[in-house]
Amino acid sequence: MRIFWTSIQSVISIVLFMAVGYFCRAKGWFSDKFSKGLSQLIMKIALPCGIFTSMLKRFHLNQLKSLSKGLVYTILAILIGYVISWIAVKVLRVPKGKRGLMMTGINGANTVFIGMPLNIALFGQVSIPYLLVYYIINTIIIWTLGVWVIAGDDPTADGKKGVQIDWKHFLPAPIWGFIIAIPFLIWMPNAATTLPTFITNTLTGLGNLVTPLSLMYIGIMLKDFGISNIRFDKYLNISLIGRFIVSPLIMFGLVYFGMHVMGIGMFSMFRKTLIIQSATPSLAVLPILADQYHGDVQFATNLVVATSTLFVIVVPVIMLLLNFM
Repeated sequence: MRIFWTSIQSVISIVLFMAVGYFCRAKGWFSDKFSKGLSQLIMKIALPCGIFTSMLKRFHLNQLKSLSKGLVYTILAILIGYVISWIAVKVLRVPKGKRGLMMTGINGANTVFIGMPLNIALFGQVSIPYLLVYYIINTIIIWTLGVWVIAGDDPTADGKKGVQIDWKHFLPAPIWGFIIAIPFLIWMPNAATTLPTFITNTLTGLGNLVTPLSLMYIGIMLKDFGISNIRFDKYLNISLIGRFIVSPLIMFGLVYFGMHVMGIGMFSMFRKTLIIQSATPSLAVLPILADQYHGDVQFATNLVVATSTLFVIVVPVIMLLLNFM
């Protein structure tokens, strides 16, 4: 019960940060340009700095081997999720224009703007290297398989147009924080304490902006999309079940099988991080992808808004169940 109460308090803190963004946007204090600039600040400056400093302070090169286990679990979990969701959209006869969005919305996580602040609130900065495993695989699959699935469901396509893959998405700015940290871990393992103080203080300060700014950005997004405009139809309800129940169950099943059948051990925090990330809200760019490939933009928006609000109920329940793992 103590863990449940701790997770409740962490989620309440997250909700309050989101409420600040929502309130400021509602009052007109945050303009469209500010919202766009805030997103760029988080993605291209604050997050890479936060990842870089966390890697230097809390990660050692000998941990790389242990992270490979998480790579396998994450790849398998997301691919299995796509197979199950593909069967579901066929059996339920989901209309064209919604199918690809539903499959990718169920299996693609908003790891940056909610996943990372959530993980830090629950487990602390020390969990960031474990989170990066899920983030990297999630990013790669979204911009390959995810885009391909949505594009293949384009109601206006004649079957001849190829899918346009934007390769720059494979190395987004946050991943560069990890890449640049690797040489320091190899040749300057004590860089966190030996680099000039003004450098570490600046990078740490910028990294500390990630949690509050990311959550305020989500609050702005919720105001723009309109929480009151959510329409809970059959297809949205199925997607919510897939994202919040099926997806974490798949990850839980794989981790449990690996631990108790295959004898593959993992740190407790690593296991919990993977399972929590598999139940975070759907990726925020889903409506943009829906618009680009002529899908149901309203459905995609409903899914993003619904998962971005309901996760505050789901996470404490999952944390309580993880206590028995």
